[in-house]
Amino acid sequence: MKHAVRLLVVAFCLCFAGACAAETMTVREYSERWAHYYADVYRVPRELVEAVIQAESSWDPLAVSRKGAAGLMQLMPETAARFGVKDVFAIPENIRGGVAYLAFLINLFRGDLRLVAAAYQAGESSILSRGLEYSSREVYRYVTRVLGLYSAKRARHLTAQLEPDAERRSHALK
Repeated sequence: MKHAVRLLVVAFCLCFAGACAAETMTVREYSERWAHYYADVYRVPRELVEAVIQAESSWDPLAVSRKGAAGLMQLMPETAARFGVKDVFAIPENIRGGVAYLAFLINLFRGDLRLVAAAYQAGESSILSRGLEYSSREVYRYVTRVLGLYSAKRARHLTAQLEPDAERRSHALK
């Protein structure tokens, strides 16, 4: 019996290693896949998730801020606990928690991405009480950066969607 169990474990490991070897990817590609997956699950724009990750950690899954935020989406310990993240350095978990928080903020602020970005950076309670009248230059710079990244990513995405249509039309005219 022990021999059969060992054989199964070895077979599983070999299959898993083969599957991993068949498709190697960088940490960034792996992170992007999870970001897109959870963006779709929580119905948060993919471009917004990517913009927040870029602004927060520059896609470094081991990033830690001076204030204690950690991982790709720079979750504070309280936010991580609130959204069920046990290991902030586990890429899928960190992204799930961060995207769930973004979805919560989008609902709370009725889709106003300026307030969503400000609340992600400063916490929703301060933005709920002051709105866009935040006095922090840091928050203002953060909102400007995230929304600039979001807009650029959104424009690239929309352009990429339109290009195949334009190409089809030009071939139809020939």
